[in-house]
Amino acid sequence: MDKIKELQKIINESTGIVFFGGAGVSTESGIPDFRSQDGLYNQKYDYPPEEILSSRFFFNNTKEFYKFYFDKMINLDVKPNDCHLKLKELEDAGKLKCIITQNIDGLHEMAGSKNVITLHGTVYKNHCIDCNKQYDIDYVLRYKNDIPKCECGGIIKPNVVLYEEALNDQDMNLAIANILEADTLIIGGTSLNVYPAAGLIRFFNGKNLIIINKDATSYDELATLVIREPIGKVFKEIKVK
Repeated sequence: MDKIKELQKIINESTGIVFFGGAGVSTESGIPDFRSQDGLYNQKYDYPPEEILSSRFFFNNTKEFYKFYFDKMINLDVKPNDCHLKLKELEDAGKLKCIITQNIDGLHEMAGSKNVITLHGTVYKNHCIDCNKQYDIDYVLRYKNDIPKCECGGIIKPNVVLYEEALNDQDMNLAIANILEADTLIIGGTSLNVYPAAGLIRFFNGKNLIIINKDATSYDELATLVIREPIGKVFKEIKVK
């Protein structure tokens, strides 16, 4: 059976789908991923991107962090692609119960999805590290050539999980609870190399494990169906019934 037709059949027969996605979901919207040939980790900067995006670097080199962050991590002109839009349709139809994303770009919410767990946070929310006052992205962008500061004088930090920081326990527990109840888990646009997020797969006990990713993953052998195509292209072919 053609793989798209097989995916369509599984979706038609599923009533509790959970989608778990990574950077590859957003590349078709024009946001670079991290580990591909053209990804952020293979570009030239004064410091390696994985060092810049660490908690230690943020606190020790805040201005350098923000130079990279404003340049590469905020993409306000991008739009949801076919994957984001189709997931919204599946949610509206009662098929999709939850989206678990490692992305911080807000594209799932922009597409209209409601039940989104943002494991690594979002660029759209920020807080003062001294008084914890919350700020939106428009406020932070006023400081595009400087360090964003709170009204109290404290440094503002994006509500994103940096390297060396733990994921939010509440988000992780909610993600686990949704995966435990899913009959179908669709994994898309992720290498499944980033832990602890990738470890969520072990909580899936449902019928269908689907992996949609351009490159092979270490979990392919466990999957019901593996599709190595751009995820937006795949979801564009799916009809929501």
